[in-house]
Amino acid sequence: MSAFLATEVNVAQNVGFYIIAALMVYGALRVVSTRNVVHAALWLVVVLGGVAAQYILAAAEFVAVSQVMVYIGAVMVLFLFGIMLTRATIGAESDLNNRGWGIGIPVAALLLAVMVWAIIDEFGSSIIDEPAQPMPTTALSDVFLREGLVPFLALSFVLLAAAIGAIVLARKD
Repeated sequence: MSAFLATEVNVAQNVGFYIIAALMVYGALRVVSTRNVVHAALWLVVVLGGVAAQYILAAAEFVAVSQVMVYIGAVMVLFLFGIMLTRATIGAESDLNNRGWGIGIPVAALLLAVMVWAIIDEFGSSIIDEPAQPMPTTALSDVFLREGLVPFLALSFVLLAAAIGAIVLARKD
């Protein structure tokens, strides 16, 4: 009975993976195809949220929460501040595309082929073994935050000061 339940979990994980991956691919296509810069940033939030969901499927909850806090919470806020503070046109724009965009498609296809070949050549059909003892979240946070906590907090204050400075400089008073 337990082998049957494990098989059902693997099938559900695979279905969830493909659904989330399809949403991420659609979001990534919308990021590069939309003509509104703010909408592109919001579609990027969908893609980054999909990455966090994939981490949850892989039972890496700490990394998923870190993904949400750092990339969706902090980086996307900075992107939106940057968009709003540049005084760029917020609505749809017609001249966003480069004239040489056509060469990007074969270059991207070539890079994809080389990357797939390199991964298959290096790893083939090898299977990643499960760790004997998974590292608890507290030990993981101790490794990353013991020596880096003070610089991390200092950097957050520097970024806050930069954001306030950009708002003050962008004001029209």
